[in-house]
Amino acid sequence: MTTASPADSATGSVSTARDADDDGAGMSDAPRRTARPRVPRPHISIARISIAVAAVVVVLDQITKNWAIETLEGRADPIHVIGALQWNLAFNSGMAFSRGRGLGPFIGVLAFVVVIGLVVSSARVETQLGRIAAGMLIGGALGNLLDRAFRGDGLLNGQVIDFIDVQWWPIFNIADIGVTVGAVLFMAASLFSSRPRRA
Repeated sequence: MTTASPADSATGSVSTARDADDDGAGMSDAPRRTARPRVPRPHISIARISIAVAAVVVVLDQITKNWAIETLEGRADPIHVIGALQWNLAFNSGMAFSRGRGLGPFIGVLAFVVVIGLVVSSARVETQLGRIAAGMLIGGALGNLLDRAFRGDGLLNGQVIDFIDVQWWPIFNIADIGVTVGAVLFMAASLFSSRPRRA
């Protein structure tokens, strides 16, 4: 039976301490798991004024179209209003202002995509004028889309009701006015927002 000398004990304790230091160093060198930052989910928030303007355009568009069908359908002659303006009922299977006839289903799908794109892009509009313009664009596109969806034999195969006739321009409706005026206002809002502000 042998007994460890004090020198051996001291050597053993030193080597044990070194091993512990090495283990600690190895643990510190190991890659640490870091929590991944949470990516915020995209949130579409449309300005209230855009929703209000779009709703007004859709309601006015559908009310006037129903009036045009009840009043003008079956009439041989249009109703004269003032100057060149007259009420003249027309059924349009094409695009705005009676263009692109015969492309109803394709235009219906395209109109649906346009409405979704307008809704998404309107959430990024910051100016008040731009929000109003976005609302007019959405309302106009949605008004004609409702005609294509529900005023025909098949889904998105309906015809848009036009009745505003100035005799020197294709017959149009309130939704067309909303799209046209909204586009002009949107361009104006973009021009004003792009101008550098004076210090």
